[in-house]
Amino acid sequence: MSSRQGRRRRGREVNGILLLDKPVGYSSNQALQSAKRLFNANKAGHTGNLDMLATGLLPLCFGHATKVCQFLLDADKHYLSEFTFGRRTSTGDAEGETISERPTVGLDAAHVSAAMRRFLGVIEQVPPMHSALKKNGQPLYKLARQGLEVERSKRQVRIDNFTLEHFSDQQATVDISCSKGTYVRTLAEDVGESLGCGAFVSALRRTGAGPYQIGEALDLETLGKISQQGGFEALDALLLPIDSALKHLPELHLTAASASCIEQGQAVTVNAAQAFGNVRLYDSRGDFVGVGEILADGRVEPRRLLRTHATERQRESAPEEHKFLVAHQGRG
Repeated sequence: MSSRQGRRRRGREVNGILLLDKPVGYSSNQALQSAKRLFNANKAGHTGNLDMLATGLLPLCFGHATKVCQFLLDADKHYLSEFTFGRRTSTGDAEGETISERPTVGLDAAHVSAAMRRFLGVIEQVPPMHSALKKNGQPLYKLARQGLEVERSKRQVRIDNFTLEHFSDQQATVDISCSKGTYVRTLAEDVGESLGCGAFVSALRRTGAGPYQIGEALDLETLGKISQQGGFEALDALLLPIDSALKHLPELHLTAASASCIEQGQAVTVNAAQAFGNVRLYDSRGDFVGVGEILADGRVEPRRLLRTHATERQRESAPEEHKFLVAHQGRG
């Protein structure tokens, strides 16, 4: 085994989804690595960048759950944010340097609410330079730190809710429900420009991501205490099942024969009420198999499979002498 393979296999096999309340001052990856160390997990991924300034809900996928990361990346998001008017910063948030200041004489809650309503629905945004998007393989924020600015294409995003919760002293607390890819910093800047005074994000908290809400999340400090008191068993009890990320998809239960074919990457024909689209697949025992897609001809094709249950069944049905040989491989 190469040293690289050895590094990849270090840690426990942990499978499931952890809802983390990311602290301020951590990047999403730093928060992920902290949680991964607590669990001593050999594989983990996060489900979308939160800025260092931002706090809140960051679902983390451990082990086989990393196969559904993309569904959470693509999910709608919910934020509470504070916009400060009268000033623009180099980053669009409180971490940047002030690049312009303008008066906010006469600005009140009515003006802010009216401006916000113009950004409801499908809108176009230019991604900020201080973002994780890449240009020719280089993250934009790295180029921005070098004082460079490159052309960025406009992107369509969807704002489902944009409500003013409170306004005082040139600061607005806003509630936002939006599609994936929405930049709240850009939204603040655009609202500020529409009011002629500029604005930036002075606080940001993600309160929802897909099917999950912030009330279900735990912070790193709490996780550390749980680890000290109950060890891995207590930590593992916090993990949500992998299919909890996919509750928006209809479920389809397969026969044992169909599940076996699906797990081998083969399409099967089934009787399904849904005409087409993605579905959650379960085997005859009710175990989650993965995500499939119902095609126009009625067949179901595998899309994202866990492949754990087929492996477990193979191990369970293996002759005892084969199990012994596998268990003692390489022991000399």
